[in-house]
Amino acid sequence: MCPALATGAPQLGLCIMYPAPGIIERIGPDWDWVWVDGQHGELGYQDTLAIVRACDLVGKPAIVRVASHEFGGISLAFDMGAAGVIVPVVDTPEQAKAIVKAAKFPPLGGRSYGGRRPIDLHGRMFSDTANDDTLLICQIESPEAIENADVIAAVPGVDALFLGPDDVMLRRGFKMNAPRNKETLGKDMEAVMKACRKHGKIGCSVGMGEEMLKLSLSMGFQIIVSGGDVAFLANTSKSTVTEAREIVNGHASSGKPAATDATSPY
Repeated sequence: MCPALATGAPQLGLCIMYPAPGIIERIGPDWDWVWVDGQHGELGYQDTLAIVRACDLVGKPAIVRVASHEFGGISLAFDMGAAGVIVPVVDTPEQAKAIVKAAKFPPLGGRSYGGRRPIDLHGRMFSDTANDDTLLICQIESPEAIENADVIAAVPGVDALFLGPDDVMLRRGFKMNAPRNKETLGKDMEAVMKACRKHGKIGCSVGMGEEMLKLSLSMGFQIIVSGGDVAFLANTSKSTVTEAREIVNGHASSGKPAATDATSPY
C-alpha cells in the first residue's frame, strides 16, 4: 500500500469537495491524508490535478474518489499522481475484478502505461512498483455489497474496503437525518472489517464526530475520514456569525449609537 499510510496506526483524513487547492496548503499539514472527492465534489480534471499537486507539496497522500467504474477515469486518477483511488458503489466481485484491471499494471491488471505526471516525477520505471505503492479502495455502499464484502475483499488487487455510511443507510430505509452510530451502522461496519481482517485488507470508514470516530477505532478501521472543507466552512461560519450577532445585539441594548459609514473600517 501507499508507504505513507502503512504505519499500522489510524490515519485521519480530510475530505475536499471544493476546487480550492489553497485549502490544502493551509490546513492539509494538519492531517494524515486527503480524500479528494471527484464523485460528489465540485471538481473537474484540472481542479483534481491541482489538489493532488498541493497534497504532494505538503507531503500528504491524495486519495481520489472517481465518479464511476469507467476504465479511463480510474487510470487517469492514478496518472495524476494520486496515492490511491476510491471507486464508489462496488457491489460484486465481478465489478471489483474489472476495477482492478483499470487500476493495476500487468500481470495483475490491465492499466495503460504512459501517465505523464508519474513518469515526470519518478521516471519510466515507476510501473515496476506502482501496484504496491498505490491503494485501490472499493467502496461498499449497499446491502448487496455488505453481503459480498468477503468475496470482494478476496479479489487480488483490491487493497481496501471503504464503508459508505450514507448510501448504506439510505438503502436500508433510513432518512439522511438519522444518527450515525453503532445501532444504525455497527453491523455493517463489522461485516466490512471482518472481510478485511480475513483477507489482509485495509478497512476505511467515515469517523466524523467523537462517537463515530471511537466506533471506527474500536472496530479496527485504519483509514478514517474525520473532517472536511464543507463542515469546517459551514460550522465555523455559523458559530462565528452567531457570536458576532450576540455582540451586536448586546451593543444595541446598551444604548450606545451604532457605527456610521464614516467610522466603518470598510
